[in-house]
Amino acid sequence: MKIDDWLLEILACPACKAPLRAESESDELACTGCGLIYPVRDDIPVLLVDEARKP
Repeated sequence: MKIDDWLLEILACPACKAPLRAESESDELACTGCGLIYPVRDDIPVLLVDEARKP
């Protein structure tokens, strides 16, 4: 997954507005607040609550 650090700093969870962190073992972004996990497809974060999965 190739998400620039500056972009990761401004991305927020659409559900609770908490910061996101990159999951190193998979192509996903995890919310530090509510815990939802968002997929990253073709290096583009899919920040839709309907597409997120629970941990």
